[in-house]
This record gives sequence, C-alpha cells and structure tokens, in this order.
Amino acid sequence: MKTALKILFAGIFLWMTVLTIRTSLAVSLWDAWDSYAANPWAVATLYDAYFGFITFFIWVAYKESSLWSRIVWLVLILGLGNIAMSLYVLIQLFRLKPHEPAEALLRR
Repeated sequence: MKTALKILFAGIFLWMTVLTIRTSLAVSLWDAWDSYAANPWAVATLYDAYFGFITFFIWVAYKESSLWSRIVWLVLILGLGNIAMSLYVLIQLFRLKPHEPAEALLRR
C-alpha cells in the first residue's frame, strides 16, 4: 500500500509541476485572469480548490508541531496547491518506518 501511495503522489507531483510550468510558459496567469474571472464555473472551481486546500491544511496543522512549519506549509499549499500537497504526503510517506502501515500516515 505504501508503495502504491508513493507512486500515486509522485505522479501527482510530477504531473502538476510539468503542467503548471508548461501552462505558465504558454499563457501568463495575469494575462488570462480577466477571461477566467468572467467565467462563473472557473470561479466556482477556484473556490472549490481553495476550500480543499484549507481542508488539507487542517490535517497538516494537526501533523506539524511547530508554528513555523505550519505557516510554511500553509503558504506552500495556498501558493502551489496540489504540488505542495502531494509533496507533503510524499515526505510523510518516506518518513514512515518500514514496519509502519500506511494508516500511520494519518497520525501524529
């Protein structure tokens, strides 16, 4: 199970990183903002994504003990979205001891 999760989150991390770079090179976010903001579905999707980011951050805040670490991860999650989230899960997976099950990922 841990190996499958590592492959899944590594794939998400790589896919989102490449997609973000490729898209940024093709069209600037700031140049596309007016047409994006005019589309109600785009705005709804953006709210949905950020509410998901905040939900994920609640788990990160539970897992992380230092305020500094929580602040850094909040900024990364809000700025990079699923890139930061998949990186966080990968770090947590690689921190698990070989004998620990994947469920241990959810605990402090």
